[in-house]
Amino acid sequence: MKNVGFLSFGHYQAVPGSQTRTAGDVLLQSIDLAVAAEELGLDGAFFRVHHFARQLASPFPLLAAVGARTSRIEIGTGVIDMRYENPLYMAEDAAAADLISEGRLQLGISRGSPETAIRGYESFGHVPEDGQSDADMARAHTELFRHTIAGAGVVMSDPRMTGQSAPLPIMPQSPGLADRIWWGSGTRATAEWTAQQGMNLMSSTLLTEDTGVPFDELQLEQIQRYRATWAEAGWEREPRISVSRSVIPILDAQDRAYFGERSGEDQIGHLDGGIARFGKSYVGEPDALAEELARDVAVREADSLLLTVPNQLGVDYNARLLGALADHVLPAIGWKPRT
Repeated sequence: MKNVGFLSFGHYQAVPGSQTRTAGDVLLQSIDLAVAAEELGLDGAFFRVHHFARQLASPFPLLAAVGARTSRIEIGTGVIDMRYENPLYMAEDAAAADLISEGRLQLGISRGSPETAIRGYESFGHVPEDGQSDADMARAHTELFRHTIAGAGVVMSDPRMTGQSAPLPIMPQSPGLADRIWWGSGTRATAEWTAQQGMNLMSSTLLTEDTGVPFDELQLEQIQRYRATWAEAGWEREPRISVSRSVIPILDAQDRAYFGERSGEDQIGHLDGGIARFGKSYVGEPDALAEELARDVAVREADSLLLTVPNQLGVDYNARLLGALADHVLPAIGWKPRT
C-alpha cells in the first residue's frame, strides 16, 4: 500500500492573497496542516529547506513541534542542503526530534539546489577544501552525519573526567534513525550512488538530465537503476523510494481561478548549467486526475508519494485540497487512509 504525504515549500510573503505573511505564520500553519493531514489519514508531513529566502529554513524546531502535536504520521524534510550543515550538531538535533516523535523522522538530505545566495554555505563557515567541490563537501558532511547517528565515537574521552580513554558518541542517540535517511537525487547516476551508500531514494518533480522521454519514464529508469544497484550492494533491508507530484483538484470557481483547468506538460529548461526536465502538474477534475495519476509509471513504482501544496493559501484551503485527493484521487494508486 502506498504512503502519501504532503510536501510544503514553506513560502511566506506579505502579498495580497497570502495567508502566510510572516515566518511565524508559516511555521505555525505548518504544524496545523500536519495535524489536519494526520486526521485525514495521510502518512506524512514533509518540509522543504532553503536558506536566505522567505521559506522554511531551520527544520528541526518545526519537526520537533510537529512530532509533539501528532502521533502517527511520518515527519521529514525534502531536502536539507548538506553543504550548510555542521554534521555533529545536526546529529544531536535529528536524534532529539526523532525521540520526540517516537521514531517517525524521515530525513531527506542532498547536495542542495540552486539558491539565491552566492556560495551561501561559506557564510555558515563551510568552505570546500582545495580540490574539493561543494558537492564533495556535502557528501563528506553526509558521511560524518550518518556515522554519528549510527553511534560511532567522534572524540576521545578525558580520563580525568571518565577514568578511561575511550571514543565518545554524540548524545542523544535514536536507534533506527540511520535507516531513515533519504538522498534527494536528480539523476540516474546519483540514484545509483545513493543505493551504494545504503540510503533511501527521494526523487522530486525535476531531473537534471533529459533523454527525450516523458518525465515519469525517465524517473522510472532512475528508480529501476537504484533498485538494481541496491540489490548488487547486498543491503539486507528493503529500500524506500519517494517521488513528488503537484496534484491540484478543481472543485469550484476559486480553484479554477487559482490553477486553471487542465494538466500541464513536461518542461525542458536549464538548471545549474545543464539541461533539466521538469515534471508536469496534474490539474483538473478529481476523476480525471485519478486516471492520470494511475498512469504515471514512476508513481506506480515508488512506495511513497509526496504531494506539493500551495502553502500560502492557508491551512483550511490545503486541508480541503488534501481531503479531496484522499477521497477521490489517491485510491486509484492503491492508497488507503491510515487510522
